Amino acid sequence: MLEPQSTAPLQGATPATPTAPGAPVAPPLVTPVVPGTNSVAPPPLGRVFASETGIIFNAIKPDKVMDFESVIAKLRTALANSKDAMRQQQARGWKMYKAAEPGPNNSVLYVFVMDPAVKGADYGVAKILSEAYPTEITDLYRMYTGAFATAGQTIVNLQPVTEPGTTQGTKGLGAVPGSAPPKSPSPLVP
Repeated sequence: MLEPQSTAPLQGATPATPTAPGAPVAPPLVTPVVPGTNSVAPPPLGRVFASETGIIFNAIKPDKVMDFESVIAKLRTALANSKDAMRQQQARGWKMYKAAEPGPNNSVLYVFVMDPAVKGADYGVAKILSEAYPTEITDLYRMYTGAFATAGQTIVNLQPVTEPGTTQGTKGLGAVPGSAPPKSPSPLVP
């Protein structure tokens, strides 16, 4: 069973941030090497889904909504203008929503739905932005991470619920006679 993971925004994709003179420098993340072994730790993964559908929850400070939405607009533009086939595929399946209800601690909840999630694709916002806007990434990253109300994002890999006796996932629970189909929420940015 896949468990939701809560991570700091864009772990492993953080651009260098200048430190104040005399400030302690955090040690680099390293995996200890056991004597007598000849192994090197792989680089940390970004936002890669292990399922066909994924969700990322983003709890944003109410006073930083404009910053977050500005960065997300740049993200959409980066994906739409990318010449990379994988990025184009990501753009087609990446939907962005804003919850009508307040999130944790009265935050504003934004939900990214990847349906389908592109196998092996990194959905790290900083990575995508740095590809498209290498000279602006430091400012964009600061705006993006400064908007979070919590310590990071919650990433969820979704598996379809199968009908008893089948191996097929269900697309819905079925229509109620005489009812209209429910409306889908609108994407965050048109």
